[in-house]
Amino acid sequence: MPLESPDTATNNTLPPSVRGGFEPLRIPRFRDRWIASTVSSVGTWMQDTAGTWLMTSLTTSPLLIALMQTAASLPVLLLGLLAGATADTFDRRKLLIFWQAWMLASVAILAVLTFLGHVSPLTLLSFTFLLNIGSAMNNPAWQAIIPELVPRELIADSVSLNSASNNLARAVGPALGGLMVATFKRTATGTGYVFLLNSLSFAAVIWVLVNWKRTPLFKSALPSERIVGSIRSGLRYVRYAPDLQSSLIRAFTFPFFVSAVWALLAVVAARDLHQGALGYGILNGSLGIGAVIAATQLPRIRHRFSADKLIATATLYNVVTLLIVAFLRSPYIIIPTLILAGASWTSTMSTLNTSVQLSVPAWVQARALGTYLMIFQGGMALGSVLWGFIAEHSSTTKSLVTSAAGLLITLPFVYRFKILQGPIPDHTPYQWKRPAPQPAPFATDGSHTSDDPLHAGPVRVSIEYRIPTENYAAFTRAIHHLRGVRLRDGAFRWGIYRDAIHPEQLNETFLMESWLDYLRSRERVTTADRQIQDHVYQLHQDDTPPRVTYQIYAKEITNPTPPPA
Repeated sequence: MPLESPDTATNNTLPPSVRGGFEPLRIPRFRDRWIASTVSSVGTWMQDTAGTWLMTSLTTSPLLIALMQTAASLPVLLLGLLAGATADTFDRRKLLIFWQAWMLASVAILAVLTFLGHVSPLTLLSFTFLLNIGSAMNNPAWQAIIPELVPRELIADSVSLNSASNNLARAVGPALGGLMVATFKRTATGTGYVFLLNSLSFAAVIWVLVNWKRTPLFKSALPSERIVGSIRSGLRYVRYAPDLQSSLIRAFTFPFFVSAVWALLAVVAARDLHQGALGYGILNGSLGIGAVIAATQLPRIRHRFSADKLIATATLYNVVTLLIVAFLRSPYIIIPTLILAGASWTSTMSTLNTSVQLSVPAWVQARALGTYLMIFQGGMALGSVLWGFIAEHSSTTKSLVTSAAGLLITLPFVYRFKILQGPIPDHTPYQWKRPAPQPAPFATDGSHTSDDPLHAGPVRVSIEYRIPTENYAAFTRAIHHLRGVRLRDGAFRWGIYRDAIHPEQLNETFLMESWLDYLRSRERVTTADRQIQDHVYQLHQDDTPPRVTYQIYAKEITNPTPPPA
Protein backbone atom coordinates (compact mmCIF):
# COMPACT_ATOMS: atom_id res chain seq x y z
CA MET A 1 0.00 0.00 0.00
CA PRO A 2 1.69 3.23 -1.10
CA LEU A 3 2.37 5.90 1.44
CA GLU A 4 1.14 9.44 0.86
CA SER A 5 3.79 11.80 -0.42
CA PRO A 6 4.39 15.21 1.21
CA ASP A 7 2.95 16.89 -1.89
CA THR A 8 -0.45 15.29 -1.44
CA ALA A 9 -0.42 15.50 2.34
CA THR A 10 -1.70 19.05 2.34
CA ASN A 11 -5.02 18.07 0.79
CA ASN A 12 -6.34 16.33 3.91
CA THR A 13 -9.00 18.74 5.07
CA LEU A 14 -12.50 17.52 4.31
CA PRO A 15 -15.73 19.50 4.32
CA PRO A 16 -17.41 19.34 7.75
CA SER A 17 -20.57 17.96 6.18
CA VAL A 18 -18.88 14.71 5.14
CA ARG A 19 -16.75 14.14 8.24
CA GLY A 20 -17.39 11.13 10.43
CA GLY A 21 -15.61 8.92 12.91
CA PHE A 22 -13.79 7.04 10.13
CA GLU A 23 -12.59 10.05 8.10
CA PRO A 24 -8.90 9.71 9.08
CA LEU A 25 -8.82 6.33 7.31
CA ARG A 26 -9.30 8.19 4.01
CA ILE A 27 -5.78 9.56 4.46
CA PRO A 28 -3.36 6.91 3.10
CA ARG A 29 -0.47 7.61 5.45
CA PHE A 30 -2.72 7.35 8.52
CA ARG A 31 -4.45 4.26 7.11
CA ASP A 32 -1.12 2.46 6.58
CA ARG A 33 -0.09 3.25 10.14
CA TRP A 34 -3.46 2.10 11.47
CA ILE A 35 -3.38 -1.26 9.65
CA ALA A 36 0.20 -1.99 10.68
CA SER A 37 -0.58 -1.01 14.27
CA THR A 38 -3.63 -3.28 14.33
CA VAL A 39 -1.60 -6.26 13.13
CA SER A 40 1.08 -5.60 15.74
CA SER A 41 -1.51 -5.08 18.50
CA VAL A 42 -3.15 -8.43 17.72
CA GLY A 43 0.23 -10.06 18.28
CA THR A 44 0.73 -8.08 21.49
CA TRP A 45 -2.60 -9.13 22.96
CA MET A 46 -2.02 -12.74 21.91
CA GLN A 47 1.25 -12.57 23.84
CA ASP A 48 -0.40 -10.89 26.83
CA THR A 49 -2.90 -13.74 27.18
CA ALA A 50 -0.46 -16.54 26.40
CA GLY A 51 2.25 -15.09 28.63
CA THR A 52 -0.10 -14.64 31.60
CA TRP A 53 -1.47 -18.14 31.13
CA LEU A 54 2.05 -19.55 30.90
CA MET A 55 2.77 -17.87 34.24
CA THR A 56 -0.25 -19.64 35.80
CA SER A 57 1.28 -22.97 34.66
CA LEU A 58 4.68 -22.03 36.13
CA THR A 59 3.44 -20.79 39.54
CA THR A 60 0.33 -20.71 41.73
CA SER A 61 1.22 -17.37 43.32
CA PRO A 62 -1.43 -14.67 42.62
CA LEU A 63 1.26 -12.05 43.27
CA LEU A 64 3.59 -13.41 40.56
CA ILE A 65 0.67 -13.65 38.15
CA ALA A 66 -0.34 -10.06 38.92
CA LEU A 67 3.30 -8.99 38.44
CA MET A 68 2.91 -9.79 34.73
CA GLN A 69 0.75 -6.66 34.53
CA THR A 70 3.35 -4.77 36.57
CA ALA A 71 6.15 -5.91 34.23
CA ALA A 72 4.10 -4.56 31.34
CA SER A 73 3.37 -1.23 33.04
CA LEU A 74 6.48 -0.45 35.10
CA PRO A 75 8.78 0.49 32.15
CA VAL A 76 6.44 3.31 31.20
CA LEU A 77 6.48 4.55 34.79
CA LEU A 78 10.29 4.57 34.77
CA LEU A 79 10.91 5.76 31.21
CA GLY A 80 7.91 7.90 30.25
CA LEU A 81 9.73 11.23 30.63
CA LEU A 82 12.86 9.97 28.88
CA ALA A 83 10.77 8.55 26.03
CA GLY A 84 8.92 11.83 25.56
CA ALA A 85 12.13 13.86 25.68
CA THR A 86 13.88 11.70 23.07
CA ALA A 87 10.81 11.83 20.81
CA ASP A 88 10.77 15.65 20.99
CA THR A 89 14.54 15.87 20.45
CA PHE A 90 15.45 13.26 17.82
CA ASP A 91 13.92 12.13 14.53
CA ARG A 92 10.76 10.26 15.51
CA ARG A 93 10.82 7.99 12.47
CA LYS A 94 14.32 6.66 13.25
CA LEU A 95 13.46 6.25 16.93
CA LEU A 96 10.33 4.27 16.09
CA ILE A 97 12.23 1.93 13.75
CA PHE A 98 14.86 1.27 16.45
CA TRP A 99 12.37 0.49 19.21
CA GLN A 100 10.20 -1.66 16.97
CA ALA A 101 13.32 -3.69 16.15
CA TRP A 102 14.10 -3.90 19.89
CA MET A 103 10.65 -5.38 20.59
CA LEU A 104 10.94 -7.81 17.68
CA ALA A 105 14.28 -9.11 19.00
CA SER A 106 13.08 -9.35 22.64
CA VAL A 107 10.05 -11.46 21.77
CA ALA A 108 12.00 -13.63 19.31
CA ILE A 109 14.54 -14.55 22.00
CA LEU A 110 11.74 -15.32 24.47
CA ALA A 111 10.10 -17.56 21.84
CA VAL A 112 13.32 -19.55 21.40
CA LEU A 113 13.78 -19.94 25.16
CA THR A 114 10.16 -21.09 25.49
CA PHE A 115 10.53 -23.73 22.76
CA LEU A 116 13.70 -25.01 24.47
CA GLY A 117 11.93 -25.23 27.84
CA HIS A 118 14.21 -22.71 29.57
CA VAL A 119 11.49 -20.37 30.87
CA SER A 120 10.98 -19.77 34.58
CA PRO A 121 8.71 -17.17 36.24
CA LEU A 122 11.75 -14.86 36.57
CA THR A 123 12.71 -15.33 32.90
CA LEU A 124 9.16 -14.65 31.74
CA LEU A 125 8.90 -11.52 33.88
CA SER A 126 12.34 -10.31 32.71
CA PHE A 127 11.60 -10.62 28.99
CA THR A 128 8.13 -9.15 29.46
CA PHE A 129 9.87 -6.22 31.12
CA LEU A 130 12.40 -5.92 28.24
CA LEU A 131 9.61 -6.03 25.66
CA ASN A 132 7.79 -3.26 27.43
CA ILE A 133 10.91 -1.12 27.71
CA GLY A 134 10.67 -0.98 23.92
CA SER A 135 6.95 -0.26 24.14
CA ALA A 136 7.51 2.50 26.70
CA MET A 137 10.16 4.22 24.58
CA ASN A 138 8.08 3.74 21.41
CA ASN A 139 4.65 4.93 22.52
CA PRO A 140 5.10 8.72 23.02
CA ALA A 141 6.65 9.09 19.56
CA TRP A 142 4.01 6.76 18.07
CA GLN A 143 1.17 8.85 19.43
CA ALA A 144 2.89 12.20 18.83
CA ILE A 145 3.03 11.59 15.06
CA ILE A 146 -0.77 11.66 14.79
CA PRO A 147 -0.88 15.47 14.17
CA GLU A 148 1.70 14.90 11.41
CA LEU A 149 -0.65 12.45 9.67
CA VAL A 150 -4.07 14.13 9.95
CA PRO A 151 -5.37 17.73 10.19
CA ARG A 152 -6.00 19.06 13.69
CA GLU A 153 -9.79 18.81 13.42
CA LEU A 154 -9.49 15.04 12.93
CA ILE A 155 -7.22 14.36 15.92
CA ALA A 156 -10.09 13.30 18.21
CA ASP A 157 -11.40 10.84 15.59
CA SER A 158 -7.86 9.59 14.98
CA VAL A 159 -7.35 8.91 18.69
CA SER A 160 -10.67 7.03 18.74
CA LEU A 161 -9.64 4.96 15.73
CA ASN A 162 -6.31 4.16 17.36
CA SER A 163 -8.23 3.06 20.42
CA ALA A 164 -10.51 0.98 18.19
CA SER A 165 -7.42 -0.60 16.61
CA ASN A 166 -5.95 -1.55 19.95
CA ASN A 167 -9.24 -2.83 21.25
CA LEU A 168 -10.11 -4.70 18.07
CA ALA A 169 -6.81 -6.45 18.69
CA ARG A 170 -7.82 -6.86 22.33
CA ALA A 171 -11.06 -8.52 21.23
CA VAL A 172 -9.40 -10.89 18.76
CA GLY A 173 -5.89 -11.32 20.17
CA PRO A 174 -6.68 -12.85 23.59
CA ALA A 175 -9.05 -15.42 22.07
CA LEU A 176 -6.50 -16.30 19.36
CA GLY A 177 -3.74 -16.49 21.94
CA GLY A 178 -5.82 -18.70 24.22
CA LEU A 179 -6.89 -20.90 21.29
CA MET A 180 -3.30 -21.36 20.11
CA VAL A 181 -2.15 -22.30 23.62
CA ALA A 182 -5.07 -24.72 24.02
CA THR A 183 -4.33 -26.37 20.65
CA PHE A 184 -1.10 -27.90 21.93
CA LYS A 185 -0.77 -30.42 24.71
CA ARG A 186 2.06 -28.47 26.28
CA THR A 187 1.32 -24.90 27.34
CA ALA A 188 4.91 -23.91 26.60
CA THR A 189 4.69 -25.09 22.97
CA GLY A 190 1.56 -23.11 22.18
CA THR A 191 2.93 -20.09 24.02
CA GLY A 192 6.20 -20.30 22.05
CA TYR A 193 4.32 -20.11 18.77
CA VAL A 194 2.36 -17.09 20.05
CA PHE A 195 5.62 -15.35 20.96
CA LEU A 196 7.05 -16.14 17.51
CA LEU A 197 4.01 -14.69 15.71
CA ASN A 198 4.16 -11.56 17.84
CA SER A 199 7.80 -11.01 16.94
CA LEU A 200 6.88 -11.20 13.25
CA SER A 201 4.01 -8.72 13.71
CA PHE A 202 6.49 -5.93 14.47
CA ALA A 203 7.86 -6.30 10.95
CA ALA A 204 4.63 -4.78 9.54
CA VAL A 205 5.16 -1.61 11.55
CA ILE A 206 8.85 -1.41 10.59
CA TRP A 207 7.91 -1.70 6.90
CA VAL A 208 5.49 1.25 7.14
CA LEU A 209 8.01 3.37 9.02
CA VAL A 210 10.83 2.65 6.56
CA ASN A 211 8.62 3.86 3.68
CA TRP A 212 7.21 6.92 5.49
CA LYS A 213 8.45 10.28 4.18
CA ARG A 214 8.14 12.38 7.31
CA THR A 215 7.45 16.13 7.35
CA PRO A 216 7.63 17.43 10.98
CA LEU A 217 5.08 20.02 12.11
CA PHE A 218 7.59 21.80 14.35
CA LYS A 219 11.25 22.09 13.46
CA SER A 220 13.42 24.42 15.45
CA ALA A 221 16.15 26.43 13.76
CA LEU A 222 18.04 26.42 17.07
CA PRO A 223 20.41 23.76 18.43
CA SER A 224 18.59 20.76 19.91
CA GLU A 225 17.98 20.62 23.63
CA ARG A 226 20.00 18.11 25.58
CA ILE A 227 18.03 15.22 27.03
CA VAL A 228 18.23 16.45 30.64
CA GLY A 229 17.22 19.96 29.58
CA SER A 230 14.41 18.56 27.45
CA ILE A 231 13.05 16.55 30.39
CA ARG A 232 13.30 19.61 32.64
CA SER A 233 11.44 21.84 30.19
CA GLY A 234 8.77 19.16 29.78
CA LEU A 235 8.25 18.93 33.53
CA ARG A 236 8.15 22.73 33.75
CA TYR A 237 5.41 22.80 31.13
CA VAL A 238 3.36 20.20 33.04
CA ARG A 239 3.79 22.16 36.27
CA TYR A 240 2.26 25.32 34.79
CA ALA A 241 -0.44 23.75 32.58
CA PRO A 242 -3.63 23.33 34.69
CA ASP A 243 -5.65 21.75 31.87
CA LEU A 244 -2.99 19.10 31.32
CA GLN A 245 -2.73 18.46 35.06
CA SER A 246 -6.46 17.68 35.25
CA SER A 247 -6.08 15.03 32.55
CA LEU A 248 -3.06 13.52 34.31
CA ILE A 249 -4.84 13.25 37.66
CA ARG A 250 -7.72 11.44 35.97
CA ALA A 251 -5.23 9.25 34.07
CA PHE A 252 -3.81 7.94 37.35
CA THR A 253 -6.85 7.39 39.56
CA PHE A 254 -9.04 5.56 37.04
CA PRO A 255 -6.48 2.90 35.95
CA PHE A 256 -5.20 2.47 39.52
CA PHE A 257 -8.51 1.03 40.70
CA VAL A 258 -9.76 -0.56 37.48
CA SER A 259 -6.43 -2.41 37.08
CA ALA A 260 -7.84 -4.98 39.51
CA VAL A 261 -9.87 -6.42 36.63
CA TRP A 262 -6.84 -6.78 34.34
CA ALA A 263 -4.53 -8.06 37.08
CA LEU A 264 -6.86 -10.66 38.58
CA LEU A 265 -8.97 -11.80 35.62
CA ALA A 266 -6.69 -14.81 34.98
CA VAL A 267 -7.01 -15.83 38.66
CA VAL A 268 -10.80 -15.45 38.53
CA ALA A 269 -10.97 -17.51 35.31
CA ALA A 270 -8.82 -20.36 36.65
CA ARG A 271 -9.93 -20.56 40.29
CA ASP A 272 -13.46 -19.19 40.42
CA LEU A 273 -14.84 -20.00 36.97
CA HIS A 274 -12.68 -23.13 36.42
CA GLN A 275 -11.81 -22.11 32.88
CA GLY A 276 -8.76 -22.97 30.79
CA ALA A 277 -6.63 -20.81 28.51
CA LEU A 278 -9.41 -20.49 25.92
CA GLY A 279 -11.93 -19.45 28.57
CA TYR A 280 -9.56 -16.81 29.88
CA GLY A 281 -8.96 -15.59 26.34
CA ILE A 282 -12.72 -15.21 25.81
CA LEU A 283 -13.10 -13.23 29.05
CA ASN A 284 -10.18 -10.98 28.11
CA GLY A 285 -11.54 -10.67 24.58
CA SER A 286 -14.93 -9.59 25.94
CA LEU A 287 -13.27 -6.43 27.25
CA GLY A 288 -11.87 -5.86 23.77
CA ILE A 289 -15.23 -6.35 22.04
CA GLY A 290 -16.82 -3.68 24.22
CA ALA A 291 -13.86 -1.41 23.62
CA VAL A 292 -14.23 -1.69 19.84
CA ILE A 293 -17.94 -0.91 20.04
CA ALA A 294 -17.26 2.17 22.17
CA ALA A 295 -14.41 3.40 19.97
CA THR A 296 -16.58 3.36 16.84
CA GLN A 297 -19.42 5.20 18.62
CA LEU A 298 -17.34 7.79 20.48
CA PRO A 299 -17.72 10.58 17.88
CA ARG A 300 -21.50 10.44 18.34
CA ILE A 301 -21.28 10.06 22.13
CA ARG A 302 -19.03 13.12 22.43
CA HIS A 303 -21.67 15.28 20.75
CA ARG A 304 -24.25 14.30 23.37
CA PHE A 305 -22.27 14.17 26.61
CA SER A 306 -19.47 16.25 28.09
CA ALA A 307 -16.14 14.59 28.77
CA ASP A 308 -16.63 14.83 32.55
CA LYS A 309 -20.07 13.18 32.46
CA LEU A 310 -18.78 10.47 30.16
CA ILE A 311 -15.91 9.61 32.51
CA ALA A 312 -18.11 9.77 35.62
CA THR A 313 -20.61 7.34 34.06
CA ALA A 314 -17.80 4.98 33.05
CA THR A 315 -16.37 5.14 36.58
CA LEU A 316 -19.69 4.20 38.20
CA TYR A 317 -20.15 1.32 35.80
CA ASN A 318 -16.69 -0.03 36.62
CA VAL A 319 -17.64 -0.05 40.30
CA VAL A 320 -20.51 -2.35 39.34
CA THR A 321 -18.21 -4.48 37.17
CA LEU A 322 -15.71 -5.04 39.98
CA LEU A 323 -18.49 -6.16 42.32
CA ILE A 324 -19.99 -8.54 39.74
CA VAL A 325 -16.62 -10.15 39.00
CA ALA A 326 -16.00 -10.41 42.76
CA PHE A 327 -19.23 -12.17 43.72
CA LEU A 328 -20.83 -13.83 40.69
CA ARG A 329 -19.59 -17.08 39.14
CA SER A 330 -21.65 -17.27 35.96
CA PRO A 331 -19.80 -16.64 32.67
CA TYR A 332 -23.16 -15.73 31.09
CA ILE A 333 -23.36 -12.72 33.41
CA ILE A 334 -19.68 -11.87 33.59
CA ILE A 335 -19.08 -11.84 29.81
CA PRO A 336 -21.70 -9.16 28.94
CA THR A 337 -20.59 -7.23 32.03
CA LEU A 338 -17.01 -7.24 30.74
CA ILE A 339 -18.15 -6.15 27.28
CA LEU A 340 -19.69 -3.01 28.75
CA ALA A 341 -16.65 -2.58 31.01
CA GLY A 342 -14.43 -2.59 27.93
CA ALA A 343 -16.65 0.08 26.39
CA SER A 344 -16.42 2.28 29.48
CA TRP A 345 -12.63 1.76 29.66
CA THR A 346 -12.08 2.88 26.08
CA SER A 347 -14.47 5.81 26.40
CA THR A 348 -12.50 7.07 29.38
CA MET A 349 -8.95 6.49 28.13
CA SER A 350 -9.66 7.76 24.61
CA THR A 351 -11.20 10.94 26.04
CA LEU A 352 -8.20 11.49 28.32
CA ASN A 353 -5.74 10.84 25.50
CA THR A 354 -7.57 13.31 23.26
CA SER A 355 -7.54 15.93 26.01
CA VAL A 356 -3.75 15.63 26.28
CA GLN A 357 -3.24 15.78 22.51
CA LEU A 358 -5.35 18.94 22.20
CA SER A 359 -4.06 20.76 25.28
CA VAL A 360 -0.38 21.05 24.32
CA PRO A 361 1.58 22.60 21.41
CA ALA A 362 3.70 20.57 19.00
CA TRP A 363 7.07 21.40 20.59
CA VAL A 364 6.22 19.57 23.83
CA GLN A 365 3.67 17.04 22.59
CA ALA A 366 5.73 13.87 22.94
CA ARG A 367 6.87 14.89 26.43
CA ALA A 368 3.26 15.53 27.47
CA LEU A 369 2.20 12.17 26.04
CA GLY A 370 5.17 10.49 27.71
CA THR A 371 4.10 11.97 31.03
CA TYR A 372 0.51 10.89 30.41
CA LEU A 373 1.56 7.32 29.56
CA MET A 374 3.93 7.25 32.54
CA ILE A 375 1.18 8.27 34.95
CA PHE A 376 -1.40 5.99 33.34
CA GLN A 377 0.87 2.95 33.39
CA GLY A 378 2.09 3.92 36.85
CA GLY A 379 -1.48 3.67 38.05
CA MET A 380 -1.82 0.29 36.33
CA ALA A 381 1.48 -1.01 37.75
CA LEU A 382 0.95 0.18 41.32
CA GLY A 383 -2.67 -0.93 41.31
CA SER A 384 -1.76 -4.38 40.00
CA VAL A 385 0.79 -4.87 42.78
CA LEU A 386 -1.68 -3.74 45.45
CA TRP A 387 -4.61 -5.83 44.24
CA GLY A 388 -2.37 -8.88 43.69
CA PHE A 389 -0.92 -8.47 47.19
CA ILE A 390 -4.38 -8.24 48.78
CA ALA A 391 -5.59 -11.26 46.77
CA GLU A 392 -2.61 -13.36 47.86
CA HIS A 393 -2.86 -12.46 51.54
CA SER A 394 -6.64 -12.35 51.77
CA SER A 395 -8.83 -13.32 48.78
CA THR A 396 -9.60 -12.31 45.23
CA THR A 397 -13.10 -11.23 46.29
CA LYS A 398 -11.82 -8.85 48.98
CA SER A 399 -9.28 -7.39 46.58
CA LEU A 400 -11.92 -6.64 43.93
CA VAL A 401 -14.34 -5.19 46.52
CA THR A 402 -11.61 -2.94 47.93
CA SER A 403 -10.80 -1.58 44.47
CA ALA A 404 -14.50 -0.94 43.80
CA ALA A 405 -14.83 0.96 47.07
CA GLY A 406 -11.75 3.05 46.32
CA LEU A 407 -13.02 3.91 42.84
CA LEU A 408 -16.36 5.07 44.25
CA ILE A 409 -14.89 7.06 47.15
CA THR A 410 -12.43 9.00 44.97
CA LEU A 411 -14.98 9.94 42.28
CA PRO A 412 -16.19 13.20 43.96
CA PHE A 413 -12.57 14.29 44.40
CA VAL A 414 -11.40 13.70 40.82
CA TYR A 415 -14.63 15.11 39.35
CA ARG A 416 -13.40 18.55 40.42
CA PHE A 417 -10.66 18.35 37.78
CA LYS A 418 -12.46 19.27 34.57
CA ILE A 419 -11.21 18.36 31.11
CA LEU A 420 -12.06 19.47 27.57
CA GLN A 421 -14.10 22.44 28.73
CA GLY A 422 -14.50 25.54 26.59
CA PRO A 423 -12.96 26.21 23.17
CA ILE A 424 -9.79 24.37 22.23
CA PRO A 425 -6.81 26.77 22.36
CA ASP A 426 -5.02 27.52 19.11
CA HIS A 427 -1.56 25.98 19.47
CA THR A 428 -0.38 27.04 16.02
CA PRO A 429 3.13 28.58 16.38
CA TYR A 430 2.90 32.37 16.37
CA GLN A 431 4.55 34.02 13.38
CA TRP A 432 6.65 36.90 14.68
CA LYS A 433 6.70 40.00 12.47
CA ARG A 434 10.07 41.11 13.78
CA PRO A 435 13.23 39.04 14.20
CA ALA A 436 14.51 38.22 17.65
CA PRO A 437 16.82 40.80 19.23
CA GLN A 438 20.51 39.98 19.01
CA PRO A 439 22.83 40.54 21.99
CA ALA A 440 25.66 42.97 21.30
CA PRO A 441 29.21 41.55 21.52
CA PHE A 442 30.78 42.39 24.84
CA ALA A 443 34.56 42.55 25.17
CA THR A 444 36.43 42.86 28.44
CA ASP A 445 39.65 44.08 26.93
CA GLY A 446 38.88 45.28 23.43
CA SER A 447 40.26 42.06 21.87
CA HIS A 448 37.72 39.28 22.46
CA THR A 449 34.20 38.67 23.67
CA SER A 450 33.78 37.21 27.12
CA ASP A 451 30.58 35.23 26.53
CA ASP A 452 29.24 32.66 24.09
CA PRO A 453 26.29 34.69 22.70
CA LEU A 454 23.85 31.77 22.75
CA HIS A 455 24.79 30.35 26.14
CA ALA A 456 25.29 33.66 27.93
CA GLY A 457 23.03 33.99 30.92
CA PRO A 458 20.98 34.01 32.98
CA VAL A 459 18.90 36.48 30.96
CA ARG A 460 16.43 38.90 32.53
CA VAL A 461 13.61 40.24 30.37
CA SER A 462 11.98 43.38 31.78
CA ILE A 463 8.74 44.92 30.45
CA GLU A 464 7.47 48.28 31.69
CA TYR A 465 3.73 49.05 31.62
CA ARG A 466 1.71 52.15 32.40
CA ILE A 467 -1.61 51.04 33.86
CA PRO A 468 -4.22 53.61 34.96
CA THR A 469 -6.11 52.93 38.16
CA GLU A 470 -9.32 51.86 36.38
CA ASN A 471 -7.39 49.11 34.51
CA TYR A 472 -5.41 47.85 37.50
CA ALA A 473 -7.71 44.97 38.55
CA ALA A 474 -8.11 43.71 34.99
CA PHE A 475 -4.37 44.03 34.39
CA THR A 476 -3.37 42.00 37.43
CA ARG A 477 -5.77 39.22 36.44
CA ALA A 478 -4.48 39.20 32.87
CA ILE A 479 -0.79 39.43 33.78
CA HIS A 480 -1.04 36.47 36.17
CA HIS A 481 -2.62 34.51 33.35
CA LEU A 482 0.39 35.48 31.23
CA ARG A 483 2.64 34.23 34.05
CA GLY A 484 1.73 30.64 33.18
CA VAL A 485 2.68 31.24 29.54
CA ARG A 486 6.10 32.64 30.48
CA LEU A 487 6.87 29.77 32.85
CA ARG A 488 5.59 27.06 30.49
CA ASP A 489 7.70 28.39 27.65
CA GLY A 490 10.99 28.46 29.55
CA ALA A 491 11.19 31.10 32.31
CA PHE A 492 12.38 29.77 35.67
CA ARG A 493 11.36 32.86 37.64
CA TRP A 494 8.66 35.49 37.10
CA GLY A 495 7.36 38.54 38.93
CA ILE A 496 5.22 41.66 38.50
CA TYR A 497 6.14 44.75 40.52
CA ARG A 498 4.40 48.07 41.17
CA ASP A 499 6.47 51.24 41.50
CA ALA A 500 6.23 52.46 45.09
CA ILE A 501 6.38 56.15 44.09
CA HIS A 502 4.42 56.01 40.81
CA PRO A 503 1.85 53.20 41.27
CA GLU A 504 0.60 53.44 37.67
CA GLN A 505 4.00 52.14 36.52
CA LEU A 506 4.38 48.36 36.69
CA ASN A 507 7.27 46.15 35.72
CA GLU A 508 7.08 42.51 34.58
CA THR A 509 10.32 40.57 34.98
CA PHE A 510 11.14 36.98 34.09
CA LEU A 511 14.40 35.07 33.97
CA MET A 512 15.72 32.57 31.40
CA GLU A 513 18.72 30.32 31.94
CA SER A 514 20.45 31.53 28.77
CA TRP A 515 19.96 33.59 25.62
CA LEU A 516 19.37 30.31 23.77
CA ASP A 517 16.50 29.51 26.15
CA TYR A 518 15.04 32.95 25.48
CA LEU A 519 15.15 32.28 21.71
CA ARG A 520 13.50 28.90 22.29
CA SER A 521 10.75 30.58 24.31
CA ARG A 522 9.98 32.79 21.29
CA GLU A 523 9.66 29.72 19.07
CA ARG A 524 7.28 28.13 21.57
CA VAL A 525 4.78 31.00 21.64
CA THR A 526 1.46 29.86 20.16
CA THR A 527 -1.35 31.91 18.70
CA ALA A 528 -3.33 31.37 21.93
CA ASP A 529 -0.35 32.55 24.00
CA ARG A 530 -0.02 35.65 21.87
CA GLN A 531 -3.69 36.48 22.38
CA ILE A 532 -3.10 36.47 26.15
CA GLN A 533 -0.12 38.77 25.75
CA ASP A 534 -2.04 41.09 23.42
CA HIS A 535 -4.80 41.41 26.02
CA VAL A 536 -2.20 42.48 28.60
CA TYR A 537 -0.71 45.01 26.19
CA GLN A 538 -4.14 46.50 25.44
CA LEU A 539 -4.46 47.52 29.10
CA HIS A 540 -1.24 49.55 28.82
CA GLN A 541 -1.99 53.25 28.17
CA ASP A 542 0.84 55.44 26.97
CA ASP A 543 2.01 57.14 23.80
CA THR A 544 4.54 54.34 23.21
CA PRO A 545 4.25 50.54 23.53
CA PRO A 546 5.52 48.82 26.69
CA ARG A 547 9.30 49.16 26.89
CA VAL A 548 11.16 45.85 26.78
CA THR A 549 14.77 45.50 27.91
CA TYR A 550 17.05 42.47 27.99
CA GLN A 551 19.84 42.02 30.53
CA ILE A 552 22.49 39.30 30.70
CA TYR A 553 24.00 38.43 34.07
CA ALA A 554 27.29 40.26 34.57
CA LYS A 555 29.85 37.66 35.61
CA GLU A 556 32.87 38.61 37.66
CA ILE A 557 36.09 38.60 35.66
CA THR A 558 38.99 37.68 37.95
CA ASN A 559 41.80 37.39 35.40
CA PRO A 560 41.19 39.82 32.53
CA THR A 561 43.40 39.38 29.51
CA PRO A 562 45.71 42.39 29.20
CA PRO A 563 45.41 44.40 26.01
CA PRO A 564 48.07 43.75 23.39
CA ALA A 565 51.21 45.92 23.63
